[in-house]
Amino acid sequence: MSINTSRLHQSLIRYLKIDSESTNELAMAQTLAEDLGHLGFEVTKQEVDPAISNAFNIYARLKGQLPGNILFSCHMDTVSPGNGIEPIIEDGVMRSKGDTILGADDKSGIAAILEAITSVQETEMPHQSIEVAFTVHEEGGLHGSKAFDLSPIQSQQAVVLDSGGPIGTIITQAPGQQSLTVTIKGKPAHAGLAPEQGINALSVAARAIDSMKLGRIDEETTSNIGVVNGGQATNVVMPELVLKAEARSLDNAKLEQQVAHMQQGFMDAANAFGAECVIDTVPSYGAYQLADDHPLVESVSKAFAAIGIQAQTGPTGGGSDANIFNQRGIPTVNLSTGMSKVHTTEEFIVLEDLNRITEFVRAYITQE
Repeated sequence: MSINTSRLHQSLIRYLKIDSESTNELAMAQTLAEDLGHLGFEVTKQEVDPAISNAFNIYARLKGQLPGNILFSCHMDTVSPGNGIEPIIEDGVMRSKGDTILGADDKSGIAAILEAITSVQETEMPHQSIEVAFTVHEEGGLHGSKAFDLSPIQSQQAVVLDSGGPIGTIITQAPGQQSLTVTIKGKPAHAGLAPEQGINALSVAARAIDSMKLGRIDEETTSNIGVVNGGQATNVVMPELVLKAEARSLDNAKLEQQVAHMQQGFMDAANAFGAECVIDTVPSYGAYQLADDHPLVESVSKAFAAIGIQAQTGPTGGGSDANIFNQRGIPTVNLSTGMSKVHTTEEFIVLEDLNRITEFVRAYITQE
């Protein structure tokens, strides 16, 4: 007996219709806690700072009959616009009606995990002990996984279902990220009467940016200035400007070098104009890399092979909860669920891809 694809698709639709934009995941968390309880899991609701979410992280464990433990993880939140989602299925593809995201990022992973477990229980197949970590507020900072209490987790490895690409894609490399908030303080002056008496913060920023390497630095490293705020009026020399930027790299040393390069560029420009520059840098998450012959990668590849899929390992340019679990000592890979065009109103998932990743989970938890 294989998975029940109709039930899987309806389960995903049910989850997609639950509003759960970041910080407002309470209804989704309550639903999943109940669903896991009905499957026989011991469920723990882990409280988090209300500034992170109005909900809670979920840890749950289901004892198995086979040796071994595996931790599966997904995040419960979505980006906006993610309220009032109306899923539509056409020609084997699920998408929203067009004015919201779909939310397959990351509810497709959740639906796959729960259907695989339901299927295994229906057929009374022996399985490994299964642990799940469903996190809040992953989007925009991986806040839920950073706050997750790992102390009850018995698994020595984890699988996150939160990526796109062909089914069988195993993300074994992901970049670290560091955020920068730069405040440039110039000097106001009347732009018509005495502009030479002022120091334009925008001119300082322009000099700094012109001196920097930004965008694609190399095959492992990127950087970007994404937010700029400043100014009072057109007749006032801009006295202050705030920029928000980031750098990412698969190599932590390169990440540090890029951040230092950007900091130096801002400081040199400020000194040249006689302005003040304050830079606040915050490490968001570290990079991770697992070798193709790592036991976790090999066991995941074996399960894909069992359902006729040739696994492919590779890097990604984005971060996920897998970064945090690796950083906190649990070897973790991130797998594709087939989600596409995430974070846009054009987001979609091919249902056959959803079926296949669900079959993978079923194969993984029942392999010896």
